[in-house]
Amino acid sequence: MACKLSSPELLKRKETVLASLKKQVLEKQELPNGFAFRFDGKDKVLDELTEFIKTERTCCDFFTFNLSVSGDKSEIWLEIKGENGSKEFVETELGL
Repeated sequence: MACKLSSPELLKRKETVLASLKKQVLEKQELPNGFAFRFDGKDKVLDELTEFIKTERTCCDFFTFNLSVSGDKSEIWLEIKGENGSKEFVETELGL
C-alpha cells in the first residue's frame, strides 16, 4: 500500500488540501475498515472534500470514499475505507 504521487505532488497536497481539512475535522469515528470524519456542512467544505477525493483516487486507488451531505447544510461525513492496512495509512500518511 503506497501513494502513487511523486514527492513534490505529495508535499503540495499535504500543504494545501490536507492541511486545510485537518483543521476542519469536527469529529472522527473509527470504523472496522477505516474512519469517518464529520465536517461543517458548508459548500466551501464540500468543495474541498471533493478536491481531496479526486486527488486521493489518483494516488491511493485502494481506498473507498463515501460522502454523506445533509440537505440542511448542517454537516458532511466523509468515510475513508479500504482493505487491511488502510486505517494505518489514513493515520500515518494522511495524518487524519
